[in-house]
Amino acid sequence: MPRRRPRPEPPAPAVRPEEPCPCGLPAPYAECCGRFHAGGATAPTAERLMRSRYSAFVTRDEPYLLRTWSPATRPRTVDFDPDLRWTGLEILDTTDGTLFHTTGTVVFAARYAHRGEPGALRERSRFEKTDGRWLYVDGAFD
Repeated sequence: MPRRRPRPEPPAPAVRPEEPCPCGLPAPYAECCGRFHAGGATAPTAERLMRSRYSAFVTRDEPYLLRTWSPATRPRTVDFDPDLRWTGLEILDTTDGTLFHTTGTVVFAARYAHRGEPGALRERSRFEKTDGRWLYVDGAFD
């Protein structure tokens, strides 16, 4: 019996620098989350880190996701579902997570389409600031 070849993963959605940022803020990608992804800046607040991580899921930027994940909870790899497309982000609540805090939480709803079927994920994410950088710790689904 012939072996089935694994289905090739479709390419990650590209976001051009001048296009609106996937995170939902009214700035072009290059001036918003793109500068964090490229390493030219770090997110100043837990909410901005959350937004930039959402945009990294949109673009399947595994290196960015891993380097902004707390070493205590970081997986070895990020498992992207090739049939899933992220379609929108809404920040529902934030607690702390500003320039003056060392921890923070962000509650968000992320919309998606999976094989054409719409859905939403709601999560309460925890963040910590380590060596002046915000990192994602973990999250609980609401």
